[in-house]
Amino acid sequence: MNIQIKALGHALPPRVMSNSDLEKMVDTNNEWIIERTGIKERRIAAKETRTSDLCYDAAAMALQKAGIEAGQLDLIIVATVTPDMPFPATACILQERLEARNAAAFDLGAGCTGFLYALTVAEKFLSTAGYNYILVVASDLLSRITDYSDRNTCVLFGDGAGAAVLARGESPAGIIATYLAADGRGAESLYMPAGGSALPASEQTIRDRLHYIKMNGNEVFRFASQAMAEVSEKLLARAGLDYGDIDVFVPHQANIRIIKTAMKRMHIPEAKTLINIDKFGNMSAASIPVALSMADLEGRIRPGDLVLMVAFGAGLTCGGAIVRWGRD
Repeated sequence: MNIQIKALGHALPPRVMSNSDLEKMVDTNNEWIIERTGIKERRIAAKETRTSDLCYDAAAMALQKAGIEAGQLDLIIVATVTPDMPFPATACILQERLEARNAAAFDLGAGCTGFLYALTVAEKFLSTAGYNYILVVASDLLSRITDYSDRNTCVLFGDGAGAAVLARGESPAGIIATYLAADGRGAESLYMPAGGSALPASEQTIRDRLHYIKMNGNEVFRFASQAMAEVSEKLLARAGLDYGDIDVFVPHQANIRIIKTAMKRMHIPEAKTLINIDKFGNMSAASIPVALSMADLEGRIRPGDLVLMVAFGAGLTCGGAIVRWGRD
């Protein structure tokens, strides 16, 4: 029995924030943003929208495509760094809204690598008795924790959600290999300082703008450029494959320069690479499942294709998966 991605779904806020919009907010310009990041626009959620709202829309789409009811789910995992609230888990809020009464539910925080961490956890659960259907949702509203006075970070991030229904299957399609890693030495290269037990919210933390994303861009770029290739090499070794076997490459959409550096080092052409950073920016954990869901709808991924997914994120975390596309 193989563990398969039975169906995918995604949700994107309707509001588009262009580079021209950002030019009116901070000292930047369209040409600089495109040259440095590859981003032209990103989606921004309305003030009343919660992370769980996008989770629900993406999950509903995935469940409908999978042809199963929410009551059949055994587990819901939500990968996010922007939960509705510190507790309860956004996965529990989603469980109630879906009326998935038989499902256990928990959140997972691994930054932009969240979807691949959650996918790997789901695969392990499905390899044991008692689990038949698992819903994995990756959703982040990074606009909620983005400092729009910081031109180095505010141009990067957007909001979105992607979902996947996983189950066992008998055909050759399914997850072939996964790999997860972390290097906590880089924890403060990408983090939000306040709001937790280390720096509880106070007038001072608010004045000092410590409830926003802080990033050492050079360190993250260095880690990401190395991690993308190293993770891919470990995955290919585990699967007994090489780069020439890969049909579709799905990198985390953080920066076009990082993506192109990885493509060059891995000898994967752009024709095989899913790139949507120009339209959506960095959606954190939602980046890869949104790209997968849209590509699946558009027929860009065909049954039998070998799909390589790789991400890096806060932690610093990194990870990947190789999947033979298709479902029973």
